[in-house]
Amino acid sequence: MASNRKQETSEKIITVAIDLFSKNGYNGVTTEEIAKEAGFSEKTLFRHFQSKQNLLEKAIDRYHYGEEMRSIFESKLVWNLKDDLDLISQNYHRIMHQNRKLLKMLMKIGENVPGLHQYSHRHPELLKEFLTNYFEEMKNRKKIIPIDAEKMAITFLYMNFGFAHARMNGDSAFVEGEFEKLLNDSVALFTRGLTL
Repeated sequence: MASNRKQETSEKIITVAIDLFSKNGYNGVTTEEIAKEAGFSEKTLFRHFQSKQNLLEKAIDRYHYGEEMRSIFESKLVWNLKDDLDLISQNYHRIMHQNRKLLKMLMKIGENVPGLHQYSHRHPELLKEFLTNYFEEMKNRKKIIPIDAEKMAITFLYMNFGFAHARMNGDSAFVEGEFEKLLNDSVALFTRGLTL
């Protein structure tokens, strides 16, 4: 019971922090303001997170996609290139869209918080590793052409990141109905380029 309450307190503080950081910037918000808005004392915030930067890092870990994507690569792939890449892309975009407030905030504050860029970049690095291993295995199974697996992982990752970024910024080519079609067509084209 106490563990659930602690988790709820942490979640509430993280949610409020993301809202405030996205509105006022990282430097424009104090831990006292975050705690007050969340309905807790600043002492409670520090008991859970120790510092404002640690709070931001926990928000990144909680709402970014690293672990959720790990689960997909470990248990949901069917070793069919088109089906797998569709699944990976759809989940990537679902998570990115769901967490767009955090991601926009991270892009905004980027280099202003020492070490934040490197910290937040762990998630794309992890996804690149998963994709590289996937393409290597597909190559070993002779299901795709002989390629540099890491380069293909980077290309696929940046294609999806570019789409996610444009969608977050309200590019008119990425409205809901059009976005799904564009994503599906892009994955089909990518698949065709790698298929034997």
